[in-house]
Amino acid sequence: MPRKLSSPEILKKWRKYRAGRTFPIVVILDNLRSAYNVGSIFRTCECAGIEKLILCGITPCPPHKGIEKTALGTTNTLPWEYELSVLSTIEKLKKEGYTVASLEITDKSIPLTDIKKKHFPLALIIGNEVYGVSEAVLSASDLIFEIPLYGKKESLNVAVSAGVALFMLIEKFKSFIL
Repeated sequence: MPRKLSSPEILKKWRKYRAGRTFPIVVILDNLRSAYNVGSIFRTCECAGIEKLILCGITPCPPHKGIEKTALGTTNTLPWEYELSVLSTIEKLKKEGYTVASLEITDKSIPLTDIKKKHFPLALIIGNEVYGVSEAVLSASDLIFEIPLYGKKESLNVAVSAGVALFMLIEKFKSFIL
């Protein structure tokens, strides 16, 4: 029968998978409303080993009780910053050589699995829980990715979407460098 591992055993196991560096991905949260979603995305981003998380617009920022409840300390271990304007953040990241991709379903969106090696480093924009990514941000994006969905519902929770997208992107990136 399998035995659950203790926290130190889990860390030892996962260390062999950790590259000792971050993956060339920055996540931008644009106008998220829920501190719980932000905290969940903090935790996911830290576990995924991305470079940085950028919070924009009305997105709640640490220190915040709601964020900490779901982030479980990752606000202290994941590099993050706040920028008021997502559009100026996009412009800055493009100048730094990032491909900017929004996660949204549009008539021009492509499946996440279609990402190419040339698209890294990547800045992934996650939009508002209700309204998604704004038209202005979509227009400023180099790519628009979608997560293929197979059920009857047309969308996932924003924090779940961020997690699915990040780990799909990381697995694709790893396939390019191995």
